Amino acid sequence: MVPSSTNSANSSLDNQIFQLSRLADQIHAVLLHADPSDFEQVLEDLASLSSSLSYLSTQVEKKIDERDSHLELANISRIVNSSLQLDDVLRIVMDTIVRLTGAERGFLMLKDSQGDLTIHIARNWEQESLDTSDTTLSRTVVNQVLADGQPILTTNAQQDPRFVDQESIISQNLRSILCVPLILKDSLIGVMYADNRLREGLFTETEKNLLAAFANQAAVAIENARLFESVQQTLAEVTGLKNLMDDVFASIISGVITTDLDQTITLTNKVAEEILGEPWKSLLGKKVDQVPLFKQVNIPQYLDRVHRFNQQIKGLQFDLQSSENGVRNFRFNFSPLKDANGTVFGAAIVMEEITETRRLEAQRRLFERMVSPVVINQLNPDELNLGGTRTNITTLFADIRGYTSLSERCEPETLVSVLNRYLGAATEALLKEEGTIDKFMGDAILAFFNAPIPQTQHPLKAVRAALEIRKAINRIKADFSSEFWLDFGIGIHTGEAVLGLVGTEKRLEYTAIGDSVNLAKRLQENAAPGQILISTQTYELVRTAIIVQPIAPLSVKGKKQLIHVYELTGLIANNSA
Repeated sequence: MVPSSTNSANSSLDNQIFQLSRLADQIHAVLLHADPSDFEQVLEDLASLSSSLSYLSTQVEKKIDERDSHLELANISRIVNSSLQLDDVLRIVMDTIVRLTGAERGFLMLKDSQGDLTIHIARNWEQESLDTSDTTLSRTVVNQVLADGQPILTTNAQQDPRFVDQESIISQNLRSILCVPLILKDSLIGVMYADNRLREGLFTETEKNLLAAFANQAAVAIENARLFESVQQTLAEVTGLKNLMDDVFASIISGVITTDLDQTITLTNKVAEEILGEPWKSLLGKKVDQVPLFKQVNIPQYLDRVHRFNQQIKGLQFDLQSSENGVRNFRFNFSPLKDANGTVFGAAIVMEEITETRRLEAQRRLFERMVSPVVINQLNPDELNLGGTRTNITTLFADIRGYTSLSERCEPETLVSVLNRYLGAATEALLKEEGTIDKFMGDAILAFFNAPIPQTQHPLKAVRAALEIRKAINRIKADFSSEFWLDFGIGIHTGEAVLGLVGTEKRLEYTAIGDSVNLAKRLQENAAPGQILISTQTYELVRTAIIVQPIAPLSVKGKKQLIHVYELTGLIANNSA
């Protein structure tokens, strides 16, 4: 639609053209009917008509220029409002302004977030972007427009008294300059600047008014484009965050389901689909109590607690029956979902299948009953290498006396039950003193101290464990009839041994090897039922803490010399702990 001002200009232009036509007709009539005798009067009439014709001709030219300017402004308005891509729009508009005003260069300058004015776009009359070496302009004029908020027009800046002493005007040899403010909602956001360094008197009020009118439209276009870019950036950030959350949600190794306050499923991840055996399209919109696997557990009661009390429920374990995989073990966690204000709008259910974990835990518990937990915790599966380390240890060897005769008169099941009771008591005593149980050998136990973790006073720990075994055996006898009474013979020795992994990659054993281990075994073989024999080496290390009874030296297998030993009978009072 053509603006009303343009319609008015066209009407005025048509009227003036009509008047020009009449004047031309009058001149023609005077020349056609002129009386030669009245030559002076003819000249006066022609002069009068020519003067009117010249005036009207000038007015018509101005009207045509104004009409073209209005048409250009309408065209610029169409371009500005045709796109929200700010740089493209302003490039086209700036080229139009340069062409329309006859400027050599045109600049659009905008305030940044810190309020500093920077060149946003700079174009020349050849519709090319200016390089940085050709973007020097009159900061004096620009600063004046920023200060007053009014357009500035100068036809010859070199002679304009407003700028006669300004260095930038003189050094750049600026001539015609036109600069108008960009104002949006009473705020000055930048300027539009055009100049010509060669021609004087290039710009007129028409160009100034045109540029000022366009500046108003450009300010609105800039604001709209900025808002659009801001919305696009926000949308991109939100989209990126959503994609990140989707990726995180999909990467969680646990099953995750979210529900609203009506306990309707609103979101689910792939793991949850696999656990529940249903695709997400089937799960979404379904009540939790409609999911077959959940029917075995009263899920609604836990969600109700989460909603009402705004609290998490953690670590619930359930054994659920699956038609395909049998009984499966699960751990459930329930958490409230809250908005930015802390209002609960739903809940999250996190499901972990722990069937395999439970199986491994049961295996570990069984393994810990066969191998010292201290040893287990020290083993790194990635660093298991055959070989050992020479270490000073205290070895304890214990063997049940009377076991062979008992096995001859008991049923195997009864024998195993009795044996486990005695061996269990010995194991507890050894683990209490942080001993490492090397192995069970029928009715015998081999244990050592100071490995794999170094221990101070490891000989004292060994003698305390031996005394505790003897006490435990006496307590067990109180529960059995005399036919099941058994005793341990115990031998203890301190010395060097090689500690490490022995066997093959398929079957490994963490054990102690060496003469000191053999000597502990020989002492045990010479111990009477309920008797604890310790070597001289061990005795010297704990002599101030124990009560012993000297016995005759022993001749043991594998040793040429007699072995001096002591019978351990107790601890000195302040070392009993």
